[in-house]
Amino acid sequence: MFKLNFVSDMAGIYFHIPFCKQACHYCDFHFSTSLKYREEMMAAMKCELNLRAAYLKDESVETIYFGGGTPSLLTATEIQQLIDAVTTCYPVTVDAEITLEANPDDLDAHLLLTLRKTPVNRFSIGIQSFFEEDLRWMNRAHGAEDAEAVIKRVQDAGFENITADLIYGYPLLTDYKWQRNIEKLLSFAVPHISAYSMTVESQTALAAMIRKGKQRPMDDRQSAAQFEYLMDTLQDRGYQHYEISNFAKPGFLARHNSNYWKGVAYLGIGPSAHSYDGHSRQWNVRNNIRYVRALQQGELAYEREQLTDRDKLNEYIMTSLRTVWGLDLAVAEQQLYRTGRNGFIEALQPFVDTGEVMLNGTVATLTRKGKLKADHIAAELFVVD
Repeated sequence: MFKLNFVSDMAGIYFHIPFCKQACHYCDFHFSTSLKYREEMMAAMKCELNLRAAYLKDESVETIYFGGGTPSLLTATEIQQLIDAVTTCYPVTVDAEITLEANPDDLDAHLLLTLRKTPVNRFSIGIQSFFEEDLRWMNRAHGAEDAEAVIKRVQDAGFENITADLIYGYPLLTDYKWQRNIEKLLSFAVPHISAYSMTVESQTALAAMIRKGKQRPMDDRQSAAQFEYLMDTLQDRGYQHYEISNFAKPGFLARHNSNYWKGVAYLGIGPSAHSYDGHSRQWNVRNNIRYVRALQQGELAYEREQLTDRDKLNEYIMTSLRTVWGLDLAVAEQQLYRTGRNGFIEALQPFVDTGEVMLNGTVATLTRKGKLKADHIAAELFVVD
């Protein structure tokens, strides 16, 4: 099998926990604010794991990621049960990275104490902002006080491997507030930071409010300026900018997400969860009841797409250019030849000339200037019919 930049035979498991306390105005991920089918959902996910035990073939699992939704709504016992279900289906490495996404208001002392008894060893905390009015504008479930208290509480509980999320580029976020958010997060010595520009997805409450004139649209210039400030500040503080939205101190790169970007296989469990095996992608039904009922009948409810050589190349272009590891021209040219085309290096040259792409041997990476136009550059390099 032709592999695009695969660096490991070890795979990942992703659990999509489809429950939230309330809907953030900007979020278009699949979730329900009702926990009515919580027990049935847990049983269904275990069932799906068993039915798909052969999906990753003989590969070991080195990462398990609980995303959503809001996985921190589960108890430590429920999380342990899902981890145990993985180990019955797949060999899991002794140093596996096991990440739990969490909202600040969920991580109380009791939950942290019980999680210490599980293999969970990494937290991804959705801070987003330390300003109360901004959190209310986003319709987040937690407040500014929760945001400030949670990181120290997690650290005091003995967890070192922590990443925290921030959002920038929305109307309420002045440059002063953005600087304060970054400095506040840095004061806690968090070893990994993820920061995302606010995007407006068509089916969200935020999109509806903008269409009705109740909210101002996002400003691309504001977003670019705040992204540049973020890059400069975190680089000065010793963080490696290893993916467009992700910054880490040495030894704290997110292994699970890094494997996504490097093309490593993964299995997604839960409604709307995606899976990838190197040949195809598949995604589960985006409906809690339909997902549960199918599995109660011992069936899987999903769609599948077989990837063409062109699909594989375009995905490689998109993901590799976003990372510090870059795009290997030798790999890209080989895959381009398989599509019946040639001339990839020539397509890249204009971005080298403008200083947006840097070549180091056969590897192309985005410069600071290029990172502001990552999606545009990738799209210009895509192979299309």
